Amino acid sequence: MAEEVWMLQTKKADFKQIGARFRIDPVTARIIRNRGIEGEAAIDRYLNGTLDDLYDPMLLKDMERAVSILCEAVDTGKKIRIVGDYDIDGVCSTYILLQAFERLGSDVDFEIPDRIKDGYGINESIIEQAHADGVEVILTCDNGISAFHQVELAKKYGMTVVITDHHEVPLDGEKEKIPPADAVIDPKQADCPYPFPEICGAVVAYKLVQVLYARRGVPQMEWLDLLEFAAIATVGDVMKLQDENRILVRWGLKQIPHTASAGLRALVEACGLDIYNLTAYHIGFVVGPCLNASGRLKTAQLALELLLCEEGTPAALRAEEMAAELKLLNEDRKDMTQAGMEQAFEQVDTELADDDVLVVYLPDCHESLAGIIAGRVREAYNKPSFVLTKGEDCVKGSGRSIESYHMYRALCGVQDLLLKFGGHPMAAGFSLKEENVGEFRRRLNEQSTLTKEDFIPKIWIDVAMPLEYISETLVNELKSLEPFGQGNEKPQFAQKNLRIRSLRALGRNNNAVRMTVVTEQGRPMEAMVFTEADKFVEEAKNSRSMDVIYYPDINEYNGNRTLQIVVRAYKLHA
Repeated sequence: MAEEVWMLQTKKADFKQIGARFRIDPVTARIIRNRGIEGEAAIDRYLNGTLDDLYDPMLLKDMERAVSILCEAVDTGKKIRIVGDYDIDGVCSTYILLQAFERLGSDVDFEIPDRIKDGYGINESIIEQAHADGVEVILTCDNGISAFHQVELAKKYGMTVVITDHHEVPLDGEKEKIPPADAVIDPKQADCPYPFPEICGAVVAYKLVQVLYARRGVPQMEWLDLLEFAAIATVGDVMKLQDENRILVRWGLKQIPHTASAGLRALVEACGLDIYNLTAYHIGFVVGPCLNASGRLKTAQLALELLLCEEGTPAALRAEEMAAELKLLNEDRKDMTQAGMEQAFEQVDTELADDDVLVVYLPDCHESLAGIIAGRVREAYNKPSFVLTKGEDCVKGSGRSIESYHMYRALCGVQDLLLKFGGHPMAAGFSLKEENVGEFRRRLNEQSTLTKEDFIPKIWIDVAMPLEYISETLVNELKSLEPFGQGNEKPQFAQKNLRIRSLRALGRNNNAVRMTVVTEQGRPMEAMVFTEADKFVEEAKNSRSMDVIYYPDINEYNGNRTLQIVVRAYKLHA
């Protein structure tokens, strides 16, 4: 397992001046600078950005063409089929478009591929079925940018195709290979002028609906009523919470308590969460996995059906039951993930320890879990990790990467071995023949330019801040930097040489320790650390002092509020 190194952020700015200008603590100003935010306008947008600060959807290439095609299809009563995807982004994208086209009075239905039977994205059988059903317009969401041959087939049948996607554009040598659709909206296209290409598929769909509604005179409020689904998809698809993504999520979370979806409300309740106090963490690690579980272990149509249950309709009565089913499915998924993870770790430790790029083959693992397990392997070893599983007629794989390894480009380098592939710098999915698994592993490692330094995980410290500086005012101010997540990480502080005064293990699963720590100046403070409790207690008893990376918080208990720190990483000194 990879050893970590602690690094202090050293970005420069006049933090006192920024603090005075925006009435924030200089520490908060430093954190904002550490997130790459520079200049008064950018800082103001970060702190006070509203939905008015979102980018103009007309900056997306082909938006005008797509809207003209779709408006004409609605006006002439053409049969439209939305083709989504089985993950949270695909489900939310499909939901947004379906709601919009039904609102416009369209003849519309949808198709979500089955993960096992169809694989990722639109395929030939979906095109054939659409043709048989008399579909005239196919509208993709969260997929389609790599569906070159499938779009060719649809065009041969005389269908109109509009692609909305956000994935990397496939390359033919150095040149982009764009499917021959009637309109292609994907901010990753090289000639797309959209200023922030890191939006998810549901946000691309949401932007399309914004223009459609404006053209058709639908009140803007009805477009805003779909905001929470764009936000949920952004977090669930692990987009960077920067720029307009952060604004969308910030305001989308505030809207969830007012959602028209009885299904979403029922799922939040089934997860035991307070709908008025949801954070990006709750979406990413509690609600989101339940929505994803249906596409992993059953059919994503279950998740979509749940979201489509509206308040005040007969379907709302079934929402509770469906939410409970999704939660149970996610529990099953967790158990299966744990088993697969243990097998993966054993394989790495016994067979692959010297590899730069980890290619783990788990033939008996459920293919829908490959991405989750790849993420866990990547976290444990800090190496780019692919997990492969055996499908009916080929091997399917999913990868998760580290910052210094562009996973999609790496797959482009071995594409002659692959049947199908797509993805991002940090994640990818693909399929190949079983006899090519060994060669796939060998060539990825042969082509790797990674160094030993790339494998050392770095924990970044925002500020080396003594505990004496912590106040309730500062803790509350730090909350204004939410939502936290990828690209806008929760701030981390450091303090050296804390003496441990007392400690005790907590938690049903023996996974937490509460202690009192004391600074060299004599300031005591409560501290929580979430780790293997008994082991930590034993080691801490024999330690003289400890260094910590922490986040300051307020502990509320029996009406009392006390300052505490939550320890994120530690080093004990004997």
